[in-house]
Amino acid sequence: MIPSHRLALANLWVAVSAFTIASAMALMQALSRADLDLPFRTPKMYYLSVTAHGVLMAIVFTTFFIMALGYFFTERAFHRSIEQRTVGWISFGVATLGTLMASGAILLGKASVLYTFYPPLKAHPLFYIGATLLIVGSWGWSWVLIRTYLVWKRENPESRTPLAVHGMLATIIVWLLATVGVAAEALLLLIPWSLGFTEKIDPILARMLFWWFGHPLVYFWLIPAYVIWYTITPKVAGGKLFSDPLARLVFVMFIVLSTPVGFHHQLMDPGVDATWKLFHVFNTQLIIFPSMLTAFTIIASFEVAGRLKGARGWFDWLEKLPWGDPAFSSVALAMMIFAIGGWGGAINAAYGMNAMVHNTAWVQGHFHLTVGTATALTFMGFSYRLMPALTGRDLELGLLAIIQPYLWFMGMLLFSISNHLTGLQGMPRRIYQFQYGGSEIAQQWLPGTGISAVGGLFLFGSALCFAAVMLGTGLAGTKRPQKEIDFAEPIEPPGHKAMILDNMKVWTAIAIVLVIAAYALPIIQHLQLERFGARGLSPF
Repeated sequence: MIPSHRLALANLWVAVSAFTIASAMALMQALSRADLDLPFRTPKMYYLSVTAHGVLMAIVFTTFFIMALGYFFTERAFHRSIEQRTVGWISFGVATLGTLMASGAILLGKASVLYTFYPPLKAHPLFYIGATLLIVGSWGWSWVLIRTYLVWKRENPESRTPLAVHGMLATIIVWLLATVGVAAEALLLLIPWSLGFTEKIDPILARMLFWWFGHPLVYFWLIPAYVIWYTITPKVAGGKLFSDPLARLVFVMFIVLSTPVGFHHQLMDPGVDATWKLFHVFNTQLIIFPSMLTAFTIIASFEVAGRLKGARGWFDWLEKLPWGDPAFSSVALAMMIFAIGGWGGAINAAYGMNAMVHNTAWVQGHFHLTVGTATALTFMGFSYRLMPALTGRDLELGLLAIIQPYLWFMGMLLFSISNHLTGLQGMPRRIYQFQYGGSEIAQQWLPGTGISAVGGLFLFGSALCFAAVMLGTGLAGTKRPQKEIDFAEPIEPPGHKAMILDNMKVWTAIAIVLVIAAYALPIIQHLQLERFGARGLSPF
């Protein structure tokens, strides 16, 4: 194993570990929400599990997997080792330490503040410090990849940036812009408040800073998934990428539009001027477009693959695709689910319709279609290629790997659609007990929560399959030389077409201007208001 592969593998193992623990927490929530009489079912345990599942799955699993992916893709695309590997290992250590601190605080019942950690819910200082260290570690990873790119570019000034690296650079830019907000929240508000240096905190300001980070985080998850869709999946399908320039345009659009969208999560909040809310809603509707471009490009790439295998009819090319290969089926099924999630996301971001679904079970249903499937299922499917490539071992328990995406697909349909429907009936999200003293309205939710629990069982079974394959491959797989993971070739080489799309300085500058316009002015306006603050609340 080459040294940089060890670094990628270390990040992958943390990601798999976080995913496994988070999956167990999710099963407990699903069964609890079905109102089953479980021996461990208490409010304290429920909210502990909600927090642990959200943090470990949405932040830890995704961040460490993306760091592993970034190291692997950069080295594979450049045909060289990464620069400053020592910085990479230090960053991994800092991020892992932060993860252990934050996770420990959660699992000890000292940080049941949910994934969004809104004040005035108050966690132990170790939670906030640990989360901050995780972000600092990710900044180190960002620097390693940027430095490697700059060295490669200096040595190859006339060469086009490989598409996989182009996508990972877009991921890094979005991440760095987004984490400014949550870093400011942690360092200026949450950590001093949790340590007792300040008595009160401004919840609205904290929410504004969190959503500066919170919605761009979605694209931090999604862009690497799209990198896999564009650069790996067409090759796995047996075809070619339909358009390289379209892929680059998608990544550029994410850089520009990802960050100034956060206020659509605060449409019901006071303290934010309606003009700024509308500005963020407009940007949110615009950022649907790159996903529509992606759907067109990847489906076209699939059709190319089918026709190269002999398909001649309108839709018989679908039969020619490798549905038995989990590296393909995971992406194809993730795309189907994401189409539903995108439709729901447009409703969430609509200025008028948001009031109908805000803080209902609809939101958790939507969230699990996006990060829970479009991203997570793509990452799981690619892991069946990545783990053997990093360890030099054959994939073990191949049958489990084949059925795992289909179990996830079925479980997510049952879980998420039932949550969408109960949300429309008015069922709140994030609640331990929803009987409301036998209310007739609440009784209408019971069939949906039961279906949701069944979906949770399918999802947990799928998660167990994934964990078993990863452990079996990483620890017990037969060692032998592995085939290289090849990137998909485009139908037509991009040559020097649309070279402006490779100029990350220009797009980053535009993105910074939009971030300042979207957040600096409304935050200044908020700070000029009379603010009273809130004391901390620790219910458990």
